[in-house]
Amino acid sequence: MHDQLRSAIIAGKLRTGEKLNERQLAAQFGISTSPLKEALRQLEGEGLVHTEARRGTYVTFSARQAEEMTLARAALESIIARQAAKHGSDADFSFLSNAIVQMQQAVDAGDIDALVELNESFHDGIHSASGCTYLCRLQNAQRMYDHAARITVLSSPEVREQSFCEHRDIMAAITSRNEDLAERLMREHILKAGQTHIELVF
Repeated sequence: MHDQLRSAIIAGKLRTGEKLNERQLAAQFGISTSPLKEALRQLEGEGLVHTEARRGTYVTFSARQAEEMTLARAALESIIARQAAKHGSDADFSFLSNAIVQMQQAVDAGDIDALVELNESFHDGIHSASGCTYLCRLQNAQRMYDHAARITVLSSPEVREQSFCEHRDIMAAITSRNEDLAERLMREHILKAGQTHIELVF
């Protein structure tokens, strides 16, 4: 329930400022209002909705918030990519190379579900290679946004191909230990994906 509502909000199916009718949502998802209320409390903690006494719950996720999340992710992920290039092992680099091969196959097949999963696995591999436990912990707080946004962004064939090329170039920079390039390419990749998400949703 919580994940479904979150995805709907981040994908723009529930719009900024929209009032959420608890009875209608409960009926739509075939659940009682108790788990729905708990899901809404979690979403409020994530900054996606706001509940006003005697008025109801409203969607607060906006283009401005999406932009802030993108900027935060770009800052963290670019540093993590730089550290992966600096500290990654041969085994880490082999994992990233294999992930790119599988991503190419998913792109060719138009398999969005597999591509989203491989995309996340690729970024997790970079996190692992970096050894940045503190920075990765900060970034993991945004995973709920990243996952839902990826599904929206990768729905376009053109974006899938472009995203794959960017991942391939990031992998090449990291595995060649080009720290400056890895950091720059990752930052550009995250910013571009975030802008695409904002354009599609808002």
